[in-house]
Amino acid sequence: MHVGVDVGGTKVLAVRLADQPAADGQVVVAASAQVPMPGRDAPDAAVEAAVAKAVHEATDGRTPTAVGLSSAGLVDRDGERVRFAAHLPWRDAPVRSRVEELVGAPVSLDNDANCAALAEVTAGAARGASSAVLVTVGTGIGGALVIDGRVVRGANGMAGEFGHMQVVPDGLPCECGLRGCWEQYASGRALERVMRVSLGSHLDGPEVAASARGGDPLARQAFASVGTWLGVGVAGLVSAFDPAVVVIGGGVSAVGDLLLEPARRCLLDALQGAEHRQVPPLVPTRFGPEASAVGAALLARDGRG
Repeated sequence: MHVGVDVGGTKVLAVRLADQPAADGQVVVAASAQVPMPGRDAPDAAVEAAVAKAVHEATDGRTPTAVGLSSAGLVDRDGERVRFAAHLPWRDAPVRSRVEELVGAPVSLDNDANCAALAEVTAGAARGASSAVLVTVGTGIGGALVIDGRVVRGANGMAGEFGHMQVVPDGLPCECGLRGCWEQYASGRALERVMRVSLGSHLDGPEVAASARGGDPLARQAFASVGTWLGVGVAGLVSAFDPAVVVIGGGVSAVGDLLLEPARRCLLDALQGAEHRQVPPLVPTRFGPEASAVGAALLARDGRG
């Protein structure tokens, strides 16, 4: 019984894989559970307790064979510690061993976007692609680069922190301590800021999404703004890595083309030589908001991709 847990800025999501895959080899989620994230100012132990609670609920109280843990932020190359996470309290924290003690089963740890990429390469939108870039758009922005079916982790294990690329010199302050980071313009928090500052509304992210789906012009305008900024950053990633496909995940991407169409238009406008190259398709994740948790479960089952 393999469980994956995704620890994000607002929630902790656990999924349990079915003991047997589907006839076509596809990954099947047998159960899931979600608990609130205690907050970035909560004690480390409170977050780890939330992880254990989510595992307990997803397994109906049974002890899992192994648990994969997906965390936002900088995870060390050995998969032992979360060095820093802008939206979580962990700072150089030995998260793997702490959670392992709580759940009573072996735990594997990796960055959330790396886990999402593992899910999408194994059985999702990037399956069969020679190379792929994955961008997760949630509270902030995460990312991963896949080459020849394997996630590229970098010298410190911290590759793919695309959300903290500077896109506006001396721009908006970011929770990471820098200014002008991409995620300040193309994320869930950016969406809420656009609604509040530019459009005078105080809806939170899920409420903006619901309003946009219902046809509200202000909410759709907010998604167009965030989608355009998403395209700006993706154009830079395509210029840098020339991937075969760009996969967009994270909770904000659940609105689909309301976000992706402005991003696609901006990608074509902002990408150098777009008319002289094959522009990679910009597609949603197959696993949606569960991608990181599913990838974490695969990490527990199969090891690192």
